[in-house]
Amino acid sequence: MKKINIVITGFMGRMGQQIIKSAYKDSSIKIVSLTESKIIKKKIRGILPELNSEKAFKDSDVIIDFTIPKCTLEILKIAKKLRKRVVIGTTGFTKKEENLVKNYSKKIPILKAGNMSLGINLLMYLTEITSQTLGNNFLSKVFEVHHKHKKDHPSGTALMLGKGIAIGKNKDFYKLIGKKYLNKKKFPYGKKINFNSHRKGEVVGEHEVKFSSGKEIITLNHEAFDRALYSEGALTAAKWLIKKKPGLYSMRNLLNFNK
Repeated sequence: MKKINIVITGFMGRMGQQIIKSAYKDSSIKIVSLTESKIIKKKIRGILPELNSEKAFKDSDVIIDFTIPKCTLEILKIAKKLRKRVVIGTTGFTKKEENLVKNYSKKIPILKAGNMSLGINLLMYLTEITSQTLGNNFLSKVFEVHHKHKKDHPSGTALMLGKGIAIGKNKDFYKLIGKKYLNKKKFPYGKKINFNSHRKGEVVGEHEVKFSSGKEIITLNHEAFDRALYSEGALTAAKWLIKKKPGLYSMRNLLNFNK
């Protein structure tokens, strides 16, 4: 069986490090390059890290990217020129940046997901169904907990779940974004979707979506205990993407959720 050659961008990040560990346990994957935003002269498992460039990407089948939006767009520019597939786990894109990613996907296969976990993507699916079923009689909100090192809030996954609520209501997510709280013990429901983020300890990830009519509350939740579930999901995405034509895909496509 021919191995899939991958590049891991932003390899010094927490997810980058985890993907390296998972890749070396997967006999169908070969890391051909590691990149960062700064020059690093020390070899990592026999590989000398590079800056993002055509040279760094040329031998890859798939680029796996967990960086920041600005960096991701630079990577996509190079990937488009080389016709390379890209798995994007980066979060925090603006609406304009999301549209730029869509434009790149017209030329190359891209799988983009705010979370690579099977369980989270099932939660997203259930969130859409619940939101659609309950309609406008129920208000909603999203709560999430992550480790103290995580800088952004709400998490990309929380925003993804908020988007699931909007999809269920057939409304523009960006127009439904409400208040964003940090480390609040309690936070309110609203006509828009409010978010509350907690940062503590080494929590891998907890997400909760709540719907309330004032008379009853429906709660959907997911807890992650091992960061490997994200890195393994990213590698699964890379294997799946290798056979795809240009287009913008999600974990839903990979998991064949129909809706």
